[in-house]
Amino acid sequence: MRTRAVILAGGEGSRLGTLTAKRTKPAVPFAGKYRIIDFTLSNCVNSGIFDVMILAQYRPHSLIEHIGSGGAWDLNRDFTGGVRIYSPYKARGGSDWYLGTADAVQQNFLFIKSTKPDLVLILSGDHIYRMNYRNMIEFHQQNEAELTIAAIPVPMDEASRFGVMHFDENYRIKEFIEKSPNPPSNMANMGVYLFNREVLDRALWEDHTRIDSTHDFGKDILPRLVAEQKRVFAFPFEGYWMDVGTVDSYWSAHMDLLASPPSLDLNDRSWVIHTRAEERPPVYVSGGASVADSLICEGCVIEPHAQIEHSILSPGVHVETGAFIRDSVILTDTYIRSGAVVECSILDKRVTIGKNAHIGKMEEEIPQRIAMIGKNSLVPENTIVDAGAVIATDVVEADFLTQHIRRNDFIQTRRLPNEI
Repeated sequence: MRTRAVILAGGEGSRLGTLTAKRTKPAVPFAGKYRIIDFTLSNCVNSGIFDVMILAQYRPHSLIEHIGSGGAWDLNRDFTGGVRIYSPYKARGGSDWYLGTADAVQQNFLFIKSTKPDLVLILSGDHIYRMNYRNMIEFHQQNEAELTIAAIPVPMDEASRFGVMHFDENYRIKEFIEKSPNPPSNMANMGVYLFNREVLDRALWEDHTRIDSTHDFGKDILPRLVAEQKRVFAFPFEGYWMDVGTVDSYWSAHMDLLASPPSLDLNDRSWVIHTRAEERPPVYVSGGASVADSLICEGCVIEPHAQIEHSILSPGVHVETGAFIRDSVILTDTYIRSGAVVECSILDKRVTIGKNAHIGKMEEEIPQRIAMIGKNSLVPENTIVDAGAVIATDVVEADFLTQHIRRNDFIQTRRLPNEI
């Protein structure tokens, strides 16, 4: 049966704060050399699905540039599938900005069904996991399902944050509730949906005509199909899965990569995570430097007596003599000057941390309070940025009115947009 994958990649990702100030959430860098969407794309091609549509909306430029023609994923195909990116458009008939996840698919359904797929696989472009969708397709066919929803067990005290489902011994879903304060089970919706094309077409059109709908899969489409007693089944998933939609979950997912053994093995050659990356020289680690329990990407330079512990350094990060980094995520081409300390922090691309500055702090409280520094920003020497403080994008030395930025402070540039 022919399957077309549709990846929802239009999310603003406001809960990721400064990381999504200039990019959509699926385009946020992850694990040093990847983007978040790389995991969903790689799941598709590793599952033998080469017909992929990406629905973009919020600040899609980084995403479009990253995907390019799709060659990094073997998706640069013209007649046998390939990858195509679609964004909202204004036209007669009410086309406009997407009102919800279901509305995004509805507005593009003419394109989706143009190749007459038998099955439509709806995916989120902002989750970190490894999954063979072929197993789900086989499960769907064996059960003669009209809709199959991937489900993963979560701690019961966290189940209220997810759409959850209750199903019988044959995995047929009897109840689906979106973010209930009293969830009937701990089997959470992963945001992976496999529809028969005709069922999806009909469900989307009916939803489109409802004035009381939020036009969302979790809130509207899925509960309605279950209530109508359609053949809706749960596909249990037991591997690693993380929705990196918040600063804490983004940081935690990186720390999971540094566990022993890692929660998600990036070195598993049977399931390669593909990406589009520029060529960089090899890592250079100077004599006297110390690197432990860390992922260090190509092009990094670590000078003498610098210490890196339990952290992830993206390509081109430069760490000067005597600097110390621990439990942090450092994105591309960031520069850490001598004597600086970075702990429990997330630093975006092309950040500069001045000499002897101190960013973040190790804390015993849970969840951790993460210090964040936005893209292209500079923290002056000897400045202290407490845990939980945020420096926005494009901040320069003149924007700092004090050398101590305290918890929950938010520092942003005072320059006009044409001055940046």
